[in-house]
Amino acid sequence: MPKLKTHSGTRKRIRITKTGKIIRRHATGSHFLQKKSAARKRRISTPSSLSGKQAKNVRTQLGK
Repeated sequence: MPKLKTHSGTRKRIRITKTGKIIRRHATGSHFLQKKSAARKRRISTPSSLSGKQAKNVRTQLGK
């Protein structure tokens, strides 16, 4: 069976840590910042991790 190609968009947006966790960024963090509260902007700026079926799908897209 041939090797799967890495999904380029996923490769640019998501990274896998050394322990195997999948880290992603939250959406809406780079525009319309004036109307968002400081707490909301802090929450958006911190990275989030994926788990379960979403993580499995991302691993497939990354060829892992």
